[in-house]
Amino acid sequence: MKRTRVNLIVVRRSPLDHRRGRLQAGNLVLPCALGRSGTSRTKREGDGASPVGRFALLQGFYRADHGPRPRSGLKLRPLRRQDGWSDDPRDRRYNRLVPLPCPTSHEKMWREDHLYDVVLDIAWNRGPIRRGRGSAIFLHLARPGFTPTEGCVAVHPNMIRRLLERIGPRTRIAIRD
Repeated sequence: MKRTRVNLIVVRRSPLDHRRGRLQAGNLVLPCALGRSGTSRTKREGDGASPVGRFALLQGFYRADHGPRPRSGLKLRPLRRQDGWSDDPRDRRYNRLVPLPCPTSHEKMWREDHLYDVVLDIAWNRGPIRRGRGSAIFLHLARPGFTPTEGCVAVHPNMIRRLLERIGPRTRIAIRD
């Protein structure tokens, strides 16, 4: 069955727990985890907040060794063991995919905890990139119990493929407080 593409994913923070919320993509509504500090209009590197705003979904990555390529209209590529993400504001490659090993502070994209088995790059702090405003804001898989993220949005692993079928290159994500 062909799914209708959605142009907007809306993430709303829970009034009861600022570290959780609901993600809505058309008629698909999913619980989600948010940053440990909830949401923020003044996002900073390391604050643990999910940034409030409307953003493009730039691309996605998936672990090919953990399943087939998900169906999506969004550009997806397999993760490689040497993929990292610079989170060092002093690095000229700050808030970008970097090859490992990397001499500056970074996050490994190839994770053993399965959180990045499928991961979407949310266009936070991209045009232009401002050092210290936060990096690596992703939509990825949630931990058991929807424990908070470091600022990302996370959904249940069983639901990510249903979400991916509904999105494409024109889809935006709106994180609201």
